[in-house]
Amino acid sequence: MEWETVIGLEIHAQLATKSKIFSAASTAFGAEPNTQACAIDLGMPGVLPVLNQDAVRMAVMFGLAIEAEIGEKSVFARKNYFYPDLPKGYQISQFELPVVGKGHVEIDLEDGKTKRIGVTRAHLEEDAGKSLHEDFQGASGIDLNRAGTPLLEIVSEPDLRSAAEAIAYAKKIHSLVRYLEICDGNMQEGSFRMDVNVSLRPKGQDKFGTRAEIKNLNSFRFMDKAIAYEVERQADILESGGKVIQETRLYDTVKGETRSMRGKEEANDYRYFPDPDLLPLIVDAELKAQVREQLPELPDEKRERFVLHLGLSRYDAGVLTSSRELADYYEVMLAEGVDAKLSANWVMGDLAAFLNKDALEITQSPVSAQQLAQLVARISDNTLSGTLAKKVFEHLWNRDGETVDAIIESKGLKQISDSGALEQIIDAIMAANPQQVEQFRAGKDKLMGFFVGQAMKASKGQANPAQLNELLKKKLAG
Repeated sequence: MEWETVIGLEIHAQLATKSKIFSAASTAFGAEPNTQACAIDLGMPGVLPVLNQDAVRMAVMFGLAIEAEIGEKSVFARKNYFYPDLPKGYQISQFELPVVGKGHVEIDLEDGKTKRIGVTRAHLEEDAGKSLHEDFQGASGIDLNRAGTPLLEIVSEPDLRSAAEAIAYAKKIHSLVRYLEICDGNMQEGSFRMDVNVSLRPKGQDKFGTRAEIKNLNSFRFMDKAIAYEVERQADILESGGKVIQETRLYDTVKGETRSMRGKEEANDYRYFPDPDLLPLIVDAELKAQVREQLPELPDEKRERFVLHLGLSRYDAGVLTSSRELADYYEVMLAEGVDAKLSANWVMGDLAAFLNKDALEITQSPVSAQQLAQLVARISDNTLSGTLAKKVFEHLWNRDGETVDAIIESKGLKQISDSGALEQIIDAIMAANPQQVEQFRAGKDKLMGFFVGQAMKASKGQANPAQLNELLKKKLAG
């Protein structure tokens, strides 16, 4: 049997508000356990929730960015369930009337094509606390600092057909919420978490199979592995005549497998009902207009501009606009008047390699955009060859100098472009290697590499490569 994979994602983006969604308690990460949970977050008797206006603005901003329907009237509901890190026994969420309705995003496929992925809804809700298992032998600790932190839950249509498509979609949403500055996207801190619904159906069948939901994935790599395992698990069950059970599963990163957590609840299991303490949320035309004015240039728009106005390939433009911080870095370089393509090559090449090696974000780069622009300028005006530029870059990375020109001067790394000086080097090499000169002139063209190597060695790598090759050809031709 040939199976088709069907995937839908529920992404929880923690909104970057300073206070919680229904209280004035701080959302700052890293505080001592249970020091940032107030009576409202814990649902103590007699307290009343008050909606955070910034959370609403951020939700509307996301909705406008994905061209979604914005609900004029949305309702908060109580989602009832018991969990140790949910002391009040219910979570305030949205159910039938969410603030953001149907929208879509475009993802790039591996074959170069694009695919539109539907977004069913995006609704506001409060986060639960966090259970801690590592530091307690035979017990779990509960940290309620996270309780009440505003979340935007973004639910996709089941339009994804592979792990690669799911990752492309998740990365697109991750990039978008960071561009909008409504979520910091820090997956290690739990600011951006993914639940993946996976099911299989026979190829060509319209009816969906029974799905399993894999909860709380906090890396794209783990999501890839979890989907691969789950697809294989479900295929084995179906091909052996069994039935897939609808359930919630967790991905064990150590064993590389998913394992059952609990039976999957349906909406009626949560006994949703409108929260009696919160009025319906009204988003009028004036608020939508205000938020629309605040929208930044979005990733797809920026990429198209880079392609049309800078002449970059779609791939290069896609890499450079993958995060707002990276795009900003690149545009600061361009403001210095340097070549767009050469700058792109350095950002995506040496800079990216050094950042990756030292596990740094672009915002932590020891080499500023202005410094890298100076380096690119010195390549363009032939002060530096590509090889010498790499040496200068290493000095910049190690903070061995404040400016490119100062490093070139102090380290003696200026490219030799003087024809007279290059001719002296070539004459000395030819005089020291008469046999190779004779063989070259007899037709052994491969010896050109030998002479270039000797000349670069003699010049300590500082000879202008293009000039050197041209002069060598003339001299060796006799």
